[in-house]
Amino acid sequence: MAITSANQLELLQTAEAVAREKMIDPDLVVQAMEESLARAAKSRYGSEMDIRVSIDRKTGRATFTRVRTVVEDEELENYQAELTVEQAKQYLDDPKVGDSIVDEVPPVDMGRIAAQSAKQVILQKVREAERDRQYEEFHDRAGTIINGVVKREEYGNVIVDIGRGEGILRRNEKIGRESYRPNDRIRCYIKDVRRETRGPQVFLSRTAPEFMAELFKMEVPEIYDGIIEIKAVARDPGSRAKIAVISYDGSIDPVGACVGMRGSRVQAVVNELQGEKIDIIPWNEDQATFLVNALQPAEVSKVVIDEEAGKIEVVVPDDQLSLAIGRRGQNVRLASQLTGLDIDIMTEAEESQRRQAEFEDRTKLFMDTLDLDEFFAQLLVSEGFTNLEEVAYVDIDELLVIDGVDEDTANELQARARDHLEELNRKALEHARELGVEDSLVEFEGLTPQMFEALAEDGIKTLEDFATCADWELAGGWTTVDGERVKDEGLLEKFDVSLEEAQSLVMTARVQLGWVDPDELAAEADEAEDQPEEAGERQEEAGA
Repeated sequence: MAITSANQLELLQTAEAVAREKMIDPDLVVQAMEESLARAAKSRYGSEMDIRVSIDRKTGRATFTRVRTVVEDEELENYQAELTVEQAKQYLDDPKVGDSIVDEVPPVDMGRIAAQSAKQVILQKVREAERDRQYEEFHDRAGTIINGVVKREEYGNVIVDIGRGEGILRRNEKIGRESYRPNDRIRCYIKDVRRETRGPQVFLSRTAPEFMAELFKMEVPEIYDGIIEIKAVARDPGSRAKIAVISYDGSIDPVGACVGMRGSRVQAVVNELQGEKIDIIPWNEDQATFLVNALQPAEVSKVVIDEEAGKIEVVVPDDQLSLAIGRRGQNVRLASQLTGLDIDIMTEAEESQRRQAEFEDRTKLFMDTLDLDEFFAQLLVSEGFTNLEEVAYVDIDELLVIDGVDEDTANELQARARDHLEELNRKALEHARELGVEDSLVEFEGLTPQMFEALAEDGIKTLEDFATCADWELAGGWTTVDGERVKDEGLLEKFDVSLEEAQSLVMTARVQLGWVDPDELAAEADEAEDQPEEAGERQEEAGA
């Protein structure tokens, strides 16, 4: 096949037709043609030559050129595509290294094999361009809902025709036991789009919480307009879900807007989700209030939050316990996912028993250690004192407010508490020494003798040992294992050492040992202050 004037325009027409069919840029098809023609010319003139082809975008005329590059004498390797400065002087007045000499060469007549090869190059380039277009198109649509038609089912996975490509709905992304037949219409959430060798892979989902949020956005105009925002979603796909919403317009009720007239809006979402029951909950900045809402329809008597542990205790009336927990723990599990907190539920009777047990334990502690009678010890506990440290080092005025306590009695109480604490510290230090704790750790500021003892029992006996500890090893934390929050006990957790304090202690030890440059540490601290949000995220990860 020769590139003649008769078929020059045909090249451009073919390129445009292919581009329209595949919905790609016509220039990409022309570039593929140029590359295929250049490859055919190399097979005619020699593979060592640098042959290039340029197709005029208006006339379709193909120009074949041979390019030779000027190189240093010692770098000359390919005599067909390179030449020295001296050799280039017959073509250029003042040749320099890197200059190019371009000569037009006659067009080639393409034989059957060359034409077939050129066709393969063009098809390959067109396929690559089509895959890139598909990837960009679906990558931009990730996080949205798409309508498709079921093509087939393979090993429980559903292959969906989504227009200019295919998506896969995996077995674990389907709701319950729903099944589909070919040509069924299906609505899915685009969860992920990946670029792979066989083309872009579009992963769909019907179980993702975001799917429900997008469905509500389609059904509720106020959400689409941004007047109402979906703050959190928790789902048990096909069974039950909770969705937290907030309104930025005081005149619009977020729950009512999502429910719709006679439940029309929420019912449309329920029907799409195979009858999944949906609790719509008003979101609140106050964690306790939000949790009370999240545990609906159960009533809550009291909420106790432990922010450091990310844990929350909920007290409910005895007759509300089963409702709060839900069938197989479903209600409390969804509430936990919605709030991001670990929730413990107990009845009023259980909470009363626990408080009584704590009251008795603290009363006994003060009776035994401070040599008090039961009545006086109960007075201390009733005033909020929980341990000896509080009695020993509290401002004396806080003791004087207790009925029957004068200044002499208060001083005597504090003296007894301090004496007992000093005795405990002496025994703890002796035990720590017996376990092999060295002076480098004992002399380190910030640790008490009882802390030395706890560290020594775990094999940490020197300042070097202490400096190798992670902050969460000392302060404790929470780890998520198989979706469940598991408690990691810290070596110093019983002494109420926080994650920040543990981190500060460990970094101070490393500075003292010369492992860390204090100037670099100060620079990092300044940077963390400039980026408080990022620092908070890192802290959260360390605690987890």
